[in-house]
Amino acid sequence: MSMNAKESVLERYSEGAKERQESLCCPVSYDAGLLAMLPDEIIEKDYGCGDPSRYVQPGDVVLDLGSGGGKICYMAAQLVGKTGQVIGLDMNNDMLALARKYQAEMAAQLGSDCVSFVKGHIQDLALGIDALDEYLQAHPVNTHEDYAALKSWETAQRNDKPLIPDQSVDLVISNCVLNLVDDHEKQHMISEIFRVLKPGGRVAIADIVSDQPIPENLKNDPELWSGCISGAFREDEFLNEFTAAGFSAVSYDKWDAEPWQVIAGIEFRSVTLTAVKPETGNNQASDRCLIYRGPFAAVVDDDGQTYVRGQRVNISEATRKLLVNPAFNNGFIDLSAPGNEIPASGCCSAGKSTTPKSSKGGCC
Repeated sequence: MSMNAKESVLERYSEGAKERQESLCCPVSYDAGLLAMLPDEIIEKDYGCGDPSRYVQPGDVVLDLGSGGGKICYMAAQLVGKTGQVIGLDMNNDMLALARKYQAEMAAQLGSDCVSFVKGHIQDLALGIDALDEYLQAHPVNTHEDYAALKSWETAQRNDKPLIPDQSVDLVISNCVLNLVDDHEKQHMISEIFRVLKPGGRVAIADIVSDQPIPENLKNDPELWSGCISGAFREDEFLNEFTAAGFSAVSYDKWDAEPWQVIAGIEFRSVTLTAVKPETGNNQASDRCLIYRGPFAAVVDDDGQTYVRGQRVNISEATRKLLVNPAFNNGFIDLSAPGNEIPASGCCSAGKSTTPKSSKGGCC
């Protein structure tokens, strides 16, 4: 992404905070009940391509990347309840001002001040821009030594006072913003999402993908970049990048059949990617049992475990929670509710299938 493209993103979304920009959004159906208490200005000046709020659960700590005017944050706040928290992160001053304009009013309606907005880049969730600005005001950078001191301060800030701490978030959501990040920063952005999520934490990202590689002449067009077009992930690469970062159950939960736009023969459409950060510490395959119900002969998970249709298999609790999670369930029957331990001689040996007869005295 060129400097012109970066400037175009800032300018276009600053304009969008003042006057509605129709070209910045796809048609999306939102829950009318969640919109009812929101100010009209926030609803009108929202730009997205999906509704990640529908993945929010009670008690969640939610991080909204590129939160804009705060629409999804205020919708999510109604779902997390008084025990949850919603953090909106954006780098545009005008959008942050719009979101914060109604913060007190929304807190009164919600009965809880559970929504906050912070200034930062979604590709660097550890460094707060407000803290950086304060440092630069006190320590102007005029020499190489000043620059070295700045870099040293940034490293210490990320390590000691990260804007979003490690493993502090249950759900990361975003609505059509990841495509605005420079291509060479996208991999680090996804690793940052992984960092801030708790083990077992979830991702729900609505964004634009392309069906073909995007040529350089389109990538260098500031208007197309700021319009959520030329920075889009290719549809297969979007999934692969999250898998490579360590996520499990990476999938498209939503896929628009009709393209949003077709430019130079390339289809651009809205999708919602979901994924889970694997849990640690309970990966021993010893006390949980399930059956893959089909419709395929077999499926293979990201760890290489094969599940044959109709055969019982013993798995870890972490894997069980992943495979039978209602948000990501893709065809498994849970035969062992949490707390019902399987004897060592019970239904399933680690990673292996069993017959119903051999398992009757065990979990099933």
